[in-house]
Amino acid sequence: MKIYLLSLGAGLLVGVIYSLLNVRSPAPPVVALIGLLGILVGEQIVPLAKSIWAREPAALSWLHQVKPHMFGPLPKGGLNVVEATSPRKDPTSGKS
Repeated sequence: MKIYLLSLGAGLLVGVIYSLLNVRSPAPPVVALIGLLGILVGEQIVPLAKSIWAREPAALSWLHQVKPHMFGPLPKGGLNVVEATSPRKDPTSGKS
């Protein structure tokens, strides 16, 4: 989750700098995102083609190259959830 927040923060910083310099972003957001998706998918065509050329199952390339690169490590729920409903006791006074 940290990498997503860092990415969002970097984007916000660039947006603020663009605004201060009175510069518009080079492309409308949807166009830019579709272009980034094209780059990401295009990077995966060569490894997939190589695995097909080597007569390996396409699923092998998907599991070891395409999926980890395109989707990255997705955030997982943790067990470090603080229970908000139970009051915490002060160890020094014995009170809640």
